[in-house]
Amino acid sequence: MEKSLTDWIQRALVSSKGIWKVLAILALCLLVGTLGGAILAYLSLPYTAALIVALVGGALLLRDTQWGMIALVGVICLLPFAAVPLDLGFEPTFLDLVLLALLFVLASRIANRRQGPLVTTPLALPILFFLVIVVVAMLAGLGHSSLNTTLIRRFAELLLGVFTFFIVVNCVQSQKQLDLVVRVLILAGFAAALIGIVLYFMPENLAIRLLSALRVVRYPAGSGVLRYVEDDTTLPLRAISTSQDPNVLGGLLILVTGLSIPQIVSRRPLLPRKLMLPIVGCMLLCLYLTYSRGAMAGLAAGVAAISVFRYRRLGWLLIVGVALILILPQTQAYVQRFIEGVHGEDLATQMRFGEYSDAFKVIMLHPWLGVGFSGTPEIDLYLGVSSLYLLIGEEAGLVGLGSFLLIIVLFWVQFWRSRSLALQDEHLDAIFWGIGCALFGGLVAGVLDHYFFNLAFPHAVTIFWTYVALGMVTISLLQRKGALGEQPTRG
Repeated sequence: MEKSLTDWIQRALVSSKGIWKVLAILALCLLVGTLGGAILAYLSLPYTAALIVALVGGALLLRDTQWGMIALVGVICLLPFAAVPLDLGFEPTFLDLVLLALLFVLASRIANRRQGPLVTTPLALPILFFLVIVVVAMLAGLGHSSLNTTLIRRFAELLLGVFTFFIVVNCVQSQKQLDLVVRVLILAGFAAALIGIVLYFMPENLAIRLLSALRVVRYPAGSGVLRYVEDDTTLPLRAISTSQDPNVLGGLLILVTGLSIPQIVSRRPLLPRKLMLPIVGCMLLCLYLTYSRGAMAGLAAGVAAISVFRYRRLGWLLIVGVALILILPQTQAYVQRFIEGVHGEDLATQMRFGEYSDAFKVIMLHPWLGVGFSGTPEIDLYLGVSSLYLLIGEEAGLVGLGSFLLIIVLFWVQFWRSRSLALQDEHLDAIFWGIGCALFGGLVAGVLDHYFFNLAFPHAVTIFWTYVALGMVTISLLQRKGALGEQPTRG
């Protein structure tokens, strides 16, 4: 009966007789209205709207991996902690659903021979080895700790975040696809920065109310959603946007700002230069308002690196920016905080020094495979340190840290060998150096922060490996053009 009704509607909609088309449209409207009314009667209006958006979004995701990439970037930048408000024993996050949908579509396209063979890169085997070591470290760590649902889910999200590398290199294979993802990253990063600035300068009560409205997607609510320097309400407020943590927002801003800055001086920017200037300005202001010293230092290091090797004009802009921060009266509190951090005088830095000391003790006691991801065997030591590298050393040992560093070294070897090819292509040149700036800045910031390999921040893990993948995609495109002897892309 259902099938015959559907067939009749389809035939009537393409019928040459107008009366049948009208009847078919009325029948279709009646069917949709009845279903919509039934859903609305069962659910509230917000949940009904969310269901409709989810159905439309799901259909787009399953249709084309490019929609999946757009959704992935959007979720990471704008709703990184959002979860489906359904109790399934756990609450799947939007990020989980997008990554699983991308993986399903990619696997289906490969199985149906619509995708072509799997794309491999020189980093594929080292990353797989890193994943194996991480799993072995996790299993070995269960000898002194228990397993629970939260740990299983978070560890699976960590693995999926690293595995995003393989998803991205297989979903983004052409220059057009790369351009799309980079544009979305820039615009979504700008939106996150703008939200952070608006929330920072609006009345605190209103900011709390707006952020608390996200409780429907399992965000925290109440006065605790705002963050202050050293968690002291008498000290300056810190920008958080929708990232909950100002340092995590700082990490995101390193990546999107580093990617965006070369577009300002590129001869062929992906977006008009008159738009890129306020976009980058907004990102820099939001990064400043996070009071994340590690993120500021990381971005400065990234910009300094590409100014030395490629865009000399950025070096002068960096010098001017640092000079303004040093001399403007409005920034003196910020400068003082940097000085205190260098001298180890403030509470946050002193706590970091304590974490580093304990992390070295953990690594010395468990050097090869670490202690896993759920705790240490020693009651007087704890797991967790504000350093990407020490955290990997704690959790996966020196073998895990060594495999991670091997991946990074191999990436930079590929990057360095391709720099001359980038100079010949003005279109890919800015993307190439933007990804380099972002990743170098992120790795420098990783000395002082841990979000790029942290169970609590799977979106940060995901975007880091997304950038590594985009870097390899860009290098592959440059090498392919060089091998084919294509003419340089010039303006």
